[in-house]
Amino acid sequence: MTVFTLPDVASQTTRSPGALTWVGMEGIALPIRFGNRSVTVKINAGVSLENPDARGIHMSRLYLALEMLEEKALTLPAVKNVLNTFLASHEELSQHAYLTFKGELPLKREALISPLAGWKSYPFTLHCQVTPAGFQADIDLEIGYSSTCPCSAALARQLIQQAFDEDFAEIPLTKAAVSSWLGSEEGILATPHSQRSFVYCTLRLAEEDDNTLQIDELVARSIDRIEKTLGTALQTAVKRIDEQAFALANGQNLMFCEDAARRLDKTLRQAPGVTAFKLKVVHAESLHAHDAVARSEWNW
Repeated sequence: MTVFTLPDVASQTTRSPGALTWVGMEGIALPIRFGNRSVTVKINAGVSLENPDARGIHMSRLYLALEMLEEKALTLPAVKNVLNTFLASHEELSQHAYLTFKGELPLKREALISPLAGWKSYPFTLHCQVTPAGFQADIDLEIGYSSTCPCSAALARQLIQQAFDEDFAEIPLTKAAVSSWLGSEEGILATPHSQRSFVYCTLRLAEEDDNTLQIDELVARSIDRIEKTLGTALQTAVKRIDEQAFALANGQNLMFCEDAARRLDKTLRQAPGVTAFKLKVVHAESLHAHDAVARSEWNW
C-alpha cells in the first residue's frame, strides 16, 4: 500500500501577515461535574496570535487540552492549568489565553412556608484568561425576582382611603363592618403593580480567596447573597399559603429599580472573594411599554 504524506495546507499556502487578538473555537460542548450531577456547558476556547508571520494556531491542541476538565468538578485552579497548557502549546505564537464557560446551574428552592420545593435554573457565564498581567476570572449572573412599585402602592392606598370615606360616610364604624369591607372587592378596589425583574451582574473573583471552591458552589453562594438582599426571589412550587406569604413579602418590600441597585451595590462590595463588579437592574414594567433600569459598578 502506498503511503501518502498528508498535506499541511496551513504552512504551504500563502498568507497575509498580521497579529490577531483572539483565535479559537466557540460552542464546544463539554460535560463537567456540578456536585453529584453531570452538566454540559458550552465553551469558547482561544488564544491570541501575536506572531504576524504565523498562518494560524493549533486549534486541535486547545480542543484536546479541554479533556483535563471533562467530568471533573470545575475550579479556578483547574481552569488556570488549562489556560497555561494553551500557552505552553503555542510558545512564540501567543501570550494571551482565554476560556469561557456558559451554562445553567439548577438549584432546588423550598417554598416560603409549605413543605413544597422545586427547581430553578440560573444562567451563568464564567470568563477566564491568562495574560502577561496574570490570571483573571469573571462570572456573569442572571437572577430573576419580583418587585412592587412604591408609587403604585401609594396610589392604590389613596384610592382605598377614598372608598372607605365614601362607603362609611353614613354607616356606623364597627369592627365587624370594617373587617367585612376590607375583605370585599369593593373595599380593596386597587392593587399596586408588580413586575418580573432581573439582576444582570458580573463579579470579578479574587484568585487567592478560596480558589479551590467549585464553580457551582461559588455561583450558588453569589445567587443566595443576591436573592437574600432583594427579599422577593421568584418561587417554584407553591400552595396558597406560600402565595399569600409572597404577596406579603412584596408589600413589605416596595422598591424602585434604584433601590434594588443600591442594595445590591452595598452587599456585593462586602461579598467575600469579589474584587470588582458591574451590575444592571431591570424592572420589566407592567405599567409602561418600556423597562426601568439602574446600573452600578465598583473597581471596574
